[in-house]
Amino acid sequence: MNRWLTRRRLIRRLPALHWPSIRGRARTDAGPLLLTAAVIATVALLAGAAPALLRAAADDAVRDTVRRAGPAANVLAHAEWERDDGPTGGRVRMPRLADDVDDFRARVTSALGPDLDAALLPPVIVVNGPILTVTEGSAPRTFQFTYLAGDRDGPDVTWIAGSAPGPAVVDEYVETPYDGPPWPVQVGLSEADATALDLGPGDRIPVKDSQGREKDVRISGIYRPADSDDPAWRLAPALLRPAPGVDGVGITRFGGLLSRESLPDARLAVNEDQLRRTIHFAPVPDALTWDTTAALASQVVTLKATSGASSDRDQSLRWESQLETALRDARTQISAAFAQAAVLLAGVLSATVLVLLLAADLLVRRRTPALSVARQRGAALPDLGAELVVESTVVSLSATAVGLALARAVVPGVSWAWAVPVLLAGTVAGPAFGTLAAARASRDRRQPANPAARRWIRVTGQLRRAAVEAAVLIVAVAAFVTLHQRGLLPVASDDDTGELTGDLILPISALALGALVGALVLLRLLPLAARFTLRQALRSRRPLAVFGAAQAATTAGRALPLLVLVSTTALASFALILGTTVTRGLGDGAWSTVGADARLDVGADAAAATPALAEGVAAAPGVEQVVVAQVTDSARLFSESTLLTPRLVIVDTAAFQRLLATTPLPDAPALARLTAPGPGPGDVPALVRSGDGALRTGTRLQLPRDRAPAIRLTAVGTAPSVGGVADVVIVDAAALADAGLPAVPNTVWVTGPGAAQAVSNSGVAADVVLRADVLRAQRVAPLTAGLLRLAWTAAVVLLALGLLGLTLAAAAGAAQRWQTLTRLRTLGLRPRDARWVAAGEVLPPVVVAAVCGPLLAALLAHLTLGPLDLRLLTGEGTDPAAVLPWWLLALVSAVLLVAATTVVPVESALRRRDRLSEVLRAGE
Repeated sequence: MNRWLTRRRLIRRLPALHWPSIRGRARTDAGPLLLTAAVIATVALLAGAAPALLRAAADDAVRDTVRRAGPAANVLAHAEWERDDGPTGGRVRMPRLADDVDDFRARVTSALGPDLDAALLPPVIVVNGPILTVTEGSAPRTFQFTYLAGDRDGPDVTWIAGSAPGPAVVDEYVETPYDGPPWPVQVGLSEADATALDLGPGDRIPVKDSQGREKDVRISGIYRPADSDDPAWRLAPALLRPAPGVDGVGITRFGGLLSRESLPDARLAVNEDQLRRTIHFAPVPDALTWDTTAALASQVVTLKATSGASSDRDQSLRWESQLETALRDARTQISAAFAQAAVLLAGVLSATVLVLLLAADLLVRRRTPALSVARQRGAALPDLGAELVVESTVVSLSATAVGLALARAVVPGVSWAWAVPVLLAGTVAGPAFGTLAAARASRDRRQPANPAARRWIRVTGQLRRAAVEAAVLIVAVAAFVTLHQRGLLPVASDDDTGELTGDLILPISALALGALVGALVLLRLLPLAARFTLRQALRSRRPLAVFGAAQAATTAGRALPLLVLVSTTALASFALILGTTVTRGLGDGAWSTVGADARLDVGADAAAATPALAEGVAAAPGVEQVVVAQVTDSARLFSESTLLTPRLVIVDTAAFQRLLATTPLPDAPALARLTAPGPGPGDVPALVRSGDGALRTGTRLQLPRDRAPAIRLTAVGTAPSVGGVADVVIVDAAALADAGLPAVPNTVWVTGPGAAQAVSNSGVAADVVLRADVLRAQRVAPLTAGLLRLAWTAAVVLLALGLLGLTLAAAAGAAQRWQTLTRLRTLGLRPRDARWVAAGEVLPPVVVAAVCGPLLAALLAHLTLGPLDLRLLTGEGTDPAAVLPWWLLALVSAVLLVAATTVVPVESALRRRDRLSEVLRAGE
């Protein structure tokens, strides 16, 4: 019996839903509910699709970074040969040397591991001889024989004359003395090389080494490549055709192809340490994704850490690659882009939540009479709340599902986590406001007659509001402090999935919280300004001013309309500032990356010809300035006992200053200090720049030299950014030459309208970097393009939310506003005057948002753009300064003001047929 009674009590406590009331309210308020659903679906679409699009852009960014890295991203393995000393003091010919190369390839491949092996193309073996000088002919020419092999043999060729290279001897065992005659070696020539050399099968190529010793290189045949686009040929382009400029200006290199049979003879033809073997693994960009970058970079680092020393003469593997650097740079840029996108999405979500609250407030205002009647007829508050929860849950879940479904149709995957705040706001706001309205309507508490009691109630309400505002302010301050102290980049780890972690929620919300705090401050100031205006209007003789000021003072305390208008305007303006700053930063980043309109990076083999190359480029039409420098990446410098690896730039200081002064690059007045005497005897002044603070003014460095004492450098100032790298040391070329280390220029900076044409026709094998190409590549880079699209989209969505908030705010107070104005018309107010009074009520919060919103956005940009690390996307050495697009900000304000001016005429047209008798009887 007791159990049955307990069950009956539990059943009675459950809310009793009245389904006809639920359906009736939904039909009556179908318009506001559909509007709420449309807002939720639209924002859910954006919130679900944007992270997925960024993930796809992240994969594309990884591939793009690896492609742009080019051969530097290849994984190379080197090893010394087994010594070929013979028992009688000579050198022994190894007929199975090609098999040893195959074993070397197998050993290297097994050391990669399955993950790294799957991300790399099949290996290509390259065995290179020394650079030999062709002794005949008037033009300077060089020659190098090379052995190429893929899985087993090299690239397919067709022998159009002669035959493939064969062995020089047929004996299995041959020992030749070290000081014996040149050992013969057979090679094949391409058609182009044979034509240029005017040689054919059976001829000898007249060559000698760097010590003047002649070599016996014989041509066995002429070949034609079956596929000249085979990637293997890129490792030795001289095997296809003569390669001009590879070994210096005006010098042409020719190549000879070795076979498996002639490879043993090639080793005997040169010194024991002059034949170098290397295995090249090129990455497969399409096999790389954001998820695999951390593991692959870690594996490459592990391989390089296990490398043998370059001075060791054993057969231990020595690994070389910049793949891990490219992957880690890509991961850093992707993490920054994810965080920047999250800041924008957080702003859109916060604005959407405020709009949904305003929509729920409008819906409850329409339903308050019906909810009051329901309470008077005996409906319990839990029952009403449950009915409203059912309605809002169906609407919110359906709209969210539609939005995510549309997002899934647009992108491969969706991120539902970003849609949760919108779903919760749509589900909770309506029932909460409706339940409170029903409770107030049926509350029998009377206004106390005691002034002290009324004052206590008023002070209590003010304290509660102040507590809420103080809590928001404290959280916002904590968010900005965390943003500046910690930044937005996640902690790097091998198992990082790229998802935002809990420690990033607070700094990501800094922008939205800052906009909310600014809106709360304006919410405090607007009623004061409205009351002040009303006092001034009461002193005038214009009744319209009095009526308008009174209406404005009455409604100035409404929180949600002003919060929505100010927040959306400020966030939309911030999105425009972010997009403009990134766009401007890309141009500055291109200048910082290249250093001029064009740049030539000369290889080590042709570095001696750089001065002559610079003179030829300077004589070209359209060239304004040419500056040469020796740029060494990862130079070995020591600070006390610490090894530093900055970018070392040795340049003519005066020429470099002129270059900076005539380009958009930042000036560097500290360069003048490099020509002054050093702080101490024998010290060479230097400018330093460091990303982690390891290099600063006053730091003493040592630049080691071979077989000579180290040169002492003293930091006397801050260096300008060179190439966008974090750590830079700049030294004057003349000062360093006086210290005993002359510079060998390997970089040429060129400015002027004819710079691109001049460097393209330089006639030397050098890497040509054009500023226009760099800027074009940065603009279409996946991450940059994705972030810019998101910024412009967020600005449009936020502006649309602001206009929707304006419409909802006007609709929420329209009934009471026009009821008051219609009653004033009975006292003689003309319709035109009534519209002016209505405008006096509607316009103040809109004007405040239009004026203060962009200013608040400028303040937020000043506070947040630095920690956003935009330099990682723009390519600049420092964070770009905020660029304020005033015409766009003015356009946002103008759109808001124009929309506000249309509210009153539209309302007046809609209420033109209202009967005066109905208005006068309202409230009876």
